Amino acid sequence: MDANELRAKTPDQLREELVKLKKESFNLRFQQATGQLENTAGFRAARRNAARVKTILNEKAATAASEA
Repeated sequence: MDANELRAKTPDQLREELVKLKKESFNLRFQQATGQLENTAGFRAARRNAARVKTILNEKAATAASEA
């Protein structure tokens, strides 16, 4: 997931993406707890993607606040 792709999305789409990423992160934690997780790098990718989405949301909120 590229930051430029995220900037093209609307805030509602970004919130949906964040919910999806949080669910993915939960599922990865659950798989790890039950011993079914094979690719542990998914943790890092999910966390970083969620952070990217949050950063873009904050940027969009800041620009909207400064314009108003």
